[in-house]
Amino acid sequence: MRYTSTRDNSVRVDSATAIARGISPDGGLYVPEEIPQYDYRALCQTVKADYRDRAIDILSRFLTDFTADELRECVYAAYTDKFGADDEVAPVVSANDNKYILELWHGPTSAFKDMALQLLPHLLTRSVKKTGSGKETVILVATSGDTGKAALEGFSDVPGTRIIVFYPEDGVSNIQKLQMTTQLGENVSVCAVRGNFDDAQTGVKRIFTDPALIDELAAHNMAFSSANSINWGRLVPQIVYYINSYLELMENGEMDYEDEPFNIVIPTGNFGNILAAYYAKLMGLPVKKLICASNANNVLTDFLRTGVYDRNRTFHTTISPSMDILISSNLERLLYHMSGCDCNAVRNWMEQLKTTGRYDVGADMTRQLGEVFWAGCCDDAQTKQEIRAMFEAEGYLCDTHTAVGLNVYRQYVEATGDTTPTVIASTASPFKFAPSVLGSLTELDPQRNEFDIISELSVISGCAVPTPLAELSGKPVRFTNVCNPDEMADMVRRLLF
Repeated sequence: MRYTSTRDNSVRVDSATAIARGISPDGGLYVPEEIPQYDYRALCQTVKADYRDRAIDILSRFLTDFTADELRECVYAAYTDKFGADDEVAPVVSANDNKYILELWHGPTSAFKDMALQLLPHLLTRSVKKTGSGKETVILVATSGDTGKAALEGFSDVPGTRIIVFYPEDGVSNIQKLQMTTQLGENVSVCAVRGNFDDAQTGVKRIFTDPALIDELAAHNMAFSSANSINWGRLVPQIVYYINSYLELMENGEMDYEDEPFNIVIPTGNFGNILAAYYAKLMGLPVKKLICASNANNVLTDFLRTGVYDRNRTFHTTISPSMDILISSNLERLLYHMSGCDCNAVRNWMEQLKTTGRYDVGADMTRQLGEVFWAGCCDDAQTKQEIRAMFEAEGYLCDTHTAVGLNVYRQYVEATGDTTPTVIASTASPFKFAPSVLGSLTELDPQRNEFDIISELSVISGCAVPTPLAELSGKPVRFTNVCNPDEMADMVRRLLF
C-alpha cells in the first residue's frame, strides 16, 4: 500500500513515512492510492473476534509495511486495560426507534479521540524507526478540546518524542482545560491561544511548512509530526470502530447476514470522524447514508447541501466546543477522492480557501455529495432539549456533542421517513460537559463549583463519574502559557530549545 498527497499525486510513500511526517511537504494530506475491499458477509460468518483482533485485520490492509507481530503489539498495547473494567473498547448500546449508540468514550480521557490516540504513539515510534531518521519527533497539536488531552495522555513520557498542544483560550470546557493543563509527563507542553480553534489549527499548519523552523529543528536532531487527524496514523484507527459496530450488530442478531444497510450519524467539526466512516463505506461497509451533524458553526451543513464551502461567517462559541470549527481540514481528503484523485483541483480549492475563504466544487460533485451524505445542524437550545428528551424518554444521558447527533438524526427521519437501522456516534462522556448537561435537566446555579455539578449529575442520572475526571479535583495546574496566533512559532522555539 502506497500513499500520495492530496495536492500532488506524483508523491509515493509507504505508510511509515506518511505517519512519521504527518503532513506532506507540499501542504497536502496523505491518502491511500487504493482502498482495500472487505467481504463483510464472509467475515461475519467466519470470524468471531474481539475489537483488538478486528483492528489488527483492518489495519493490516492499510499498513502493509508493518508486520503482523508489530501490529499485534501496537493494538494490544493500545486497547488492553485502557477502556473500562470490562475492557469493552467501543460498546454499541441499543436505544429506541431502531437506533444504536456507539459509545466511543470509555478510554482514559473520556472522549472518542482515545480510540486513535492510544494507538498512534505505538504506530508513530515504529514508523520513525522504519524511516531511519533517528530524530526526536516533535508532535504539534491544535485542539478544540478532546484531541489535546488524548494526545498528551498517549504521548506522555514516550521515548523519542516531545509534544506541544495549542488550544483556544476560551474555546474549551473547564474540564477539558484542566485535563490538559494538569497533564503529567516530562516531554509534554501546553499553551493557550488567544483566538478560536481555527486560529490554532492555522498556526500549527503554518509551523509545519516554516522552512526556518524546520531547519532549526533539524539542527537539534528533531522533526515535526502531527497527532491531529491530518496524520493518517490518527485517522486509520477510526475506520475500525465503524466496521466493528456493524459486526457487533450482526453478532447480536440486530442485523442479518445479507449486507443489510445501515446509517451512521456523526457529530463532527474537523471532518475526521465522519471521513473514517466514509473510508469504511468505500471498503464495502453497507452504509446507506452518512449523516453529518453540526452545531451552530454549520459550515459543513451548508457545504454538503450546496457544494459551496464558505468560512466567511460568524464564529459561534457553543456548548459543544469540540465542534466549534470553521475550517474542516479533513474535507480535503474527501475532495480528493470524489474528484477522481484530481490533485490540481484540490490544490486550487485549498488556495481559494486560503485567499478568499471560500470555494465552490460545482454541480457534479455536489450531486455526488448528496448521494453519500445528509447534513443538518442545531443550536444550543435544541442541543439542550435533546439531552433532556433523551434522558426522560430513554433514561440515556448524553453529552452535548452526541445530543447534536441525536437532534440531527431526528431531523433526518422527519425529512426522509427513513427508518433504516442507524448507529449514532457518541463522542464524549457527559461528565466532560457537566454544567451544560445538568443545566439541560434542571435549573443550574452558575456559581457552583464544577465538581459539585459533576457529583449532582451523577446522583440525578445514576451514572458513575469516570475515574480520570473525578481525579482532576484539586490536581495542580502545570501549564499557564498563553500566546497570540502569530506568536505560536516563537512559543515552539521557547518550549523546545
